[in-house]
Amino acid sequence: MFYAAEGGGGAGGLTPILMIALLFGVMYFMMIRPQQKRRKEAESMQSSLAPGDEVVTIGGLYGTVTRVDDDTVSLEVAPGVETRYARPAVARVVAKADKGEPTESVIEDTPVKE
Repeated sequence: MFYAAEGGGGAGGLTPILMIALLFGVMYFMMIRPQQKRRKEAESMQSSLAPGDEVVTIGGLYGTVTRVDDDTVSLEVAPGVETRYARPAVARVVAKADKGEPTESVIEDTPVKE
């Protein structure tokens, strides 16, 4: 009775291995590879930060880069208010600084209704 069940084609043991390899291949191209690409883009953006760039942090804070160190970035979030963040905390660059002339952060005063 057991001998009849074993008598099949020789490729029966190869099919599950091919399915598992195909599954890993699909996972690599659909999940792992795009994540690596996004990480490389974020690292290149964070390494190219320069004073004068307007950025947004991962917390949603807008600011202008005033100083860039090895691991930190100093942002001016209001006139005279400077905060320091780790480079990976910068989510994106809103506007690049013009290389020809230094830029200044200008915030217009709005009258407060009493």
